[in-house]
Amino acid sequence: MTAAVTRWWLIRHAPVINPERLIYGQRDVLADTSNEADFAGLAQTVPRRAVWLETPLQRTRATAAAILDAGDFHSEIPRPTPIVVPDLIEQNFGDWQGISHQQLCDSRKGEDHPFWLAPALERPPGGESFMELVARVAIAMLDQSARHVGQDIVAVCHGGTIRGALAVALGLDPERALAFRIDNLSLTRIDRLELDGRPPAWRVEAVNLPPGAGATTRASAVA
Repeated sequence: MTAAVTRWWLIRHAPVINPERLIYGQRDVLADTSNEADFAGLAQTVPRRAVWLETPLQRTRATAAAILDAGDFHSEIPRPTPIVVPDLIEQNFGDWQGISHQQLCDSRKGEDHPFWLAPALERPPGGESFMELVARVAIAMLDQSARHVGQDIVAVCHGGTIRGALAVALGLDPERALAFRIDNLSLTRIDRLELDGRPPAWRVEAVNLPPGAGATTRASAVA
């Protein structure tokens, strides 16, 4: 039995510059890309030849650029140009975007969620539910996997997006996927296997690795 393996390298963007600790969601806030060691660690981990994806928000674009700069990718191959994939954007928190976490907590009168802003099925006013995010992330993953079968895909995206990707890969109820911890600049690795005579399958290699810790994952993936 042979299998074409499409490898996803999911990286959450760098920490946002958010001294007021406001809910940002799909707001286009800036990221802090000053931690050169973290970007160097990621550059040493991700494959040299890969398709790069990012979202329309500048925090993912700045993070992708910082990783590519740290790895000096253009010295060996033409520098990759990331593809913007709108469906990999963070959850839209609607009217909650721009208010503080404390304001939201006060308004919900004790109905706050232990891991997220709201349960997976709840749609914030003017926004979308996490369940809706999972549905669009699934479409994006299937589309990009079909376009780049058997390749490495480095996707610089968001915490909600990566939780959604894990829900897709593991067939999880969206509420259960919210329990995953996804830190800034962490790496999550999943594979899509196209098996002869069988339906495609997903395999999870690693979740929430700190920058640089995925070097062994890179070695096993490209061997």
